[in-house]
Amino acid sequence: MNIQSVKLSVIKMPLKKPFYTHLETIKERESIIVEVHGHDGFEGYGEGVAFSSPWYTEETVKTSYHLLKDFLIPLIQRFSIKHPSEAFSLFSAFRRNHMAKAALEMALWDLQAKREGKPLSQLLGGGTKKIPSGVVIATSSLKEAITQIEAYLEKGYRRVKIKISPDNDLKFVSELRKRFPTLDLMADANSAYTVDDIDRLKALDEYGLLMIEQPLGNDDIIEHALVQKQLKTPICLDESIVSFEDAKKAIELGSCRVINIKIGRVGGIGQAIKIHDFCNTNKVPVWCGGMIEYGISRAHNIALASLPGFTIPGDISASNRYWEEDIITPEIKVEHGEIHLPSNPGIGVNLNRKRLKEVTCSQELFSFHK
Repeated sequence: MNIQSVKLSVIKMPLKKPFYTHLETIKERESIIVEVHGHDGFEGYGEGVAFSSPWYTEETVKTSYHLLKDFLIPLIQRFSIKHPSEAFSLFSAFRRNHMAKAALEMALWDLQAKREGKPLSQLLGGGTKKIPSGVVIATSSLKEAITQIEAYLEKGYRRVKIKISPDNDLKFVSELRKRFPTLDLMADANSAYTVDDIDRLKALDEYGLLMIEQPLGNDDIIEHALVQKQLKTPICLDESIVSFEDAKKAIELGSCRVINIKIGRVGGIGQAIKIHDFCNTNKVPVWCGGMIEYGISRAHNIALASLPGFTIPGDISASNRYWEEDIITPEIKVEHGEIHLPSNPGIGVNLNRKRLKEVTCSQELFSFHK
């Protein structure tokens, strides 16, 4: 792909408000920004979405950086590829570490789209001009949740997701449904339940939730199938789906009726499209999940969510949802509950170099020989 250099920047920024789950409370976000520079002057951007600690997956910012620096970047130096669709196969020489792989692959897709003079959404096969936007409410306070939902509904957000666990589920869901009877509401459990909690999960059926996301173990498919058979509410799988094979098995077993696709979790855009296509063929709706990411990853998510199978609003909110100032220009905006897709080549945003410099903790450049 005629690459001149790759730059890695580790950045850190405080969130406007803490992001609470029963697993972790996040007050600041550390990430890796990947820049791929071509000999022809084009640049592609990607973002590593692993967290600082391994609470969501086994990957962290440090392990992702290690994979990128010591394995993945040398790999694309040694074996040239002609198109980003070849990256996942090349990277499969190393097991898992999907978020590290996705960070570099995303940058290659952005580079390719810019070289072809196309918006990334168009290169991926998307046909829509705007996508609906959803938002996540992650707080331990019911009062705060109500306040946030009211504010986001005023801004036009189409779907609200709340974080639940056995400590707060019925209390939160019943009160929110009472206050917002027509709201498209879903609940994310982040593996807080076991099969022994089936009666508690069945009790949520009466509240008309869009779905319950990942109620059981983070790597489970079998027990989810048993629970889904007893629930009216669709189960959505998130953490369990880290590959195309996982998605295929989950659909064949009836483990879920919805799948959340995250580019970082599945190893890149190429795999995300493959999962989307299989789900679309099997009439299983998908939506694009969020990772409390910066604007680069968010812009990639917007392009992915333009594909036809993404029929449910994703966790793709505006830049100002989490950040006082994002690292991109223009920042992502939600207007009347929708995000308009950019028409310019690539992901449609540029790095805000001034802001990037302010929040960069470390930086390293890897030069390629032509």
